[in-house]
Amino acid sequence: MLGEFEQLVLLAVLRVGAEAYGVPVHEELRRSGRELTLGTIYKTLSRLEAKGLVDSRSGEPTARRGGRRKRYYAVTAAGEAALRESLATIRRLAVGLNLEPEVRG
Repeated sequence: MLGEFEQLVLLAVLRVGAEAYGVPVHEELRRSGRELTLGTIYKTLSRLEAKGLVDSRSGEPTARRGGRRKRYYAVTAAGEAALRESLATIRRLAVGLNLEPEVRG
């Protein structure tokens, strides 16, 4: 079972796509309303990689980054399956509950 933040990180990596590295993943996660550090995101990506739910690769070094390489992330098939199952579990538990946001007028 995935934790809530792991779910959000996997969703963000999927949304960003092939160019998923720390900064765009961070920007995508800001849409969730959370203020997060890049360190928190990288720690979570490392944990997900250790679990086999994401893969990473190094990009080419760039002068703009002082010769440093970007690390790009992609959700693995196992990561997609874990995310699918985790979200399905939440949906099953929520069936029949009135959890729609209240409309204020």
